[in-house]
Amino acid sequence: MKLLLIHRRFPGQFLHLANDLRQRPEHLTIGIGHADESTPIQSASLRSLPYRSSADLFRTDLDPDQRHFASMVDNGRAVARQLETLKRQGFVPDVTLGHIGWGETLYVKDVFPDRPLVAYCEFYHHLRNSHVGFDPEYPAPSGSESAWSLRNRNAALLLALTAMDRGVSPTPWQRSRFPPEYQERIDILHEGVDSERIAPDPQAVLILPDGRKARAGEEIVTYAARNLEPYRGFHIFLRAAAEICRRRPRCLILIEGGDGVSYSPRLPRGETYRERLLEEVRVDPDRVVFLGHLPFDQHVRLLQISAAHVYLTVPFVLSWSVVEAMAAATVVIASDTPPVRDLILDQGNGLLVDFFSPMAIADQVDAVLDHPDRRADLRHAARTHAQTHYPLRKNLAGYLELLGTMSHRPSARCHQP
Repeated sequence: MKLLLIHRRFPGQFLHLANDLRQRPEHLTIGIGHADESTPIQSASLRSLPYRSSADLFRTDLDPDQRHFASMVDNGRAVARQLETLKRQGFVPDVTLGHIGWGETLYVKDVFPDRPLVAYCEFYHHLRNSHVGFDPEYPAPSGSESAWSLRNRNAALLLALTAMDRGVSPTPWQRSRFPPEYQERIDILHEGVDSERIAPDPQAVLILPDGRKARAGEEIVTYAARNLEPYRGFHIFLRAAAEICRRRPRCLILIEGGDGVSYSPRLPRGETYRERLLEEVRVDPDRVVFLGHLPFDQHVRLLQISAAHVYLTVPFVLSWSVVEAMAAATVVIASDTPPVRDLILDQGNGLLVDFFSPMAIADQVDAVLDHPDRRADLRHAARTHAQTHYPLRKNLAGYLELLGTMSHRPSARCHQP
């Protein structure tokens, strides 16, 4: 089977799938991603190709919505040019799997009109019951133009949805965000987590930046995000961390994440949310330790030594890290927000708290650390849930089955404009 994988940050969510395909000589896979944001992969059965965006997309005469759509179109054109080159070289995919969030799949069906396209449907924007305006501390722009802007941001997504033959979305709530007329063609299929590699280890040790050793069994509270920003509740957590330290003089708080911005409003150049919040919230740097980005093996050790892991998110996409924390048998204290409710049953396999309440978070940390028996029950239930519902091998098999089935079907959606 010839496969084409398209993701701006290749391999991105296709990481596990790409690693599996590298070991399958019966398949030939080509991955395409942005030259500045992707990880190059070269093997006998999988190779990645970069594309580049135009340099003039940030013209000041375009408003943000126009720039956003222009960037989607530019990404789509750049990928389509790569596909035309592959086609001239004789590569025609049996099936394509592509993330639709950045425009890369817009013109795939114009290059390969009779080959099926499976769309990775991560998120569709809504004005209500979603991330927009959820946090009053970071309000959405008022007035009708906020709704217009969201509709504009969905425009390229709708173009991609009209071309897909099938879609996948990682959680039920994320699928529910898409227009009803497309949901029947979107399967719920999470990428899975490697619960064999991410497993509890009572002997786990993490060496901190100053050389100290943090060990499993100690009073350690953890937090992890790609970047420390409001969409992942970092401002709420840091306030909770100060309260936890006040209540528990032996507790150590470890924070993983960078100073960039993945989803939240951009700050003026040179400013970070972490630095801003540290001006408001005073914490002891010996007890609240910022780890930055960690290699994956250290990320796993962080989860293994955690007595309580806090995960906060506005109504937005679900992070891999919260599923990984459950696989490591960590007690997860998470915000009572969708899509977290797709994953965690309060008091069953984790604890849900009000996103906006640092005190409620501190109360739950107390409840976990003061009651070892309860901690053991929640740990076991969390790992069991991750193994049952997010197993890497089973979910990878689901992806391969879907792609294999689609590869034998001529595209039903080869319309021309």
